[in-house]
Amino acid sequence: MKIALVTDAWSPQVNGVVRALQATVQELQRLGYEVRVLHSGAGATIPCPSYPEIPLATQPFALVRQTFQEYRPDAIHIATEGPLGLAARLWCAGHQWQFTTSFHTRFAEYLAARSPVPLAWSYAFLRRFHNGAAHTMVSNVALADELRGWGFRNLVQWSRGVDSDLFRPWPDQDPAALLPGKRPAFVYFGRVAIEKNVEDFLRLELPGSKHIIGDGPQAAELREQYPDVHWHGMQHGEELSRHVAAADVMVFPSRTDTLGLVIREANACGVPVAAYPVTGPQASIVDGINGFLRDDLREAAILALDLRRDDCRNAALQYSWDKCTADFLRHLVPVQGT
Repeated sequence: MKIALVTDAWSPQVNGVVRALQATVQELQRLGYEVRVLHSGAGATIPCPSYPEIPLATQPFALVRQTFQEYRPDAIHIATEGPLGLAARLWCAGHQWQFTTSFHTRFAEYLAARSPVPLAWSYAFLRRFHNGAAHTMVSNVALADELRGWGFRNLVQWSRGVDSDLFRPWPDQDPAALLPGKRPAFVYFGRVAIEKNVEDFLRLELPGSKHIIGDGPQAAELREQYPDVHWHGMQHGEELSRHVAAADVMVFPSRTDTLGLVIREANACGVPVAAYPVTGPQASIVDGINGFLRDDLREAAILALDLRRDDCRNAALQYSWDKCTADFLRHLVPVQGT
């Protein structure tokens, strides 16, 4: 089978969507499937307004036409609602080709946080975009229920795995060498942006020390406002895993993530997670086992200190990319129908 994956989010961007798509492509190729990724880097781009680190294709229709005519895919999956995703959707509709989509990001909420655009307007666009698909893949049941409330149809579940060989405990390392400062060490890792609500973590009165691993458009501002916080910048691969594993608790303050892949990555390192009781964290955290969900984020962080690291690791091991990719394959549809 020849699969075309259309996405406006791809390397060198660093986020959960890109990591999930890259892991899925790698697993598909391991299984013997031919995959063509159509991303913005294939042509000229401009920076996304308010997200300058995200490049957007300036000629998406030309890229889609060239790719689909040359590659002639057996199945098409549209992963994002940006220029490339929209161009691919319009091509499929115009040629009466079937396709699938996935819902990764709460762009409606992110847009509302930065502009006066009402949620209802954004969700009307997203609903129209996704309801043309044979299936729209979502990461968890709670998110599917939310989207049904907005009028989305044909929702199916495609969970997210974790690379448990990369994200793992490092028992022989010195945690203090990676995360210096008083113990316990509370860490946030991921994108530092307003929608991630990182400042809720930074405001908490916690014992020990606070650490930020990552970068983003809000990093410089928050670094200046919170000089006592340890800032470690962007880390990748084994270095990221080692830094995360050196933490006592990972604090996940986002209220808008549809999943929060970093929760599972922290758990795979043996690190418990403190989060709000909202859709994303609820898909991964079993209260009192691998983390705590509380409206009082400080309470959750303190309680998480007493959790067993082996239980956290075991909770993450159930999320393998081979199982998740099997779900993805099951939901694909042939472009010409059956």
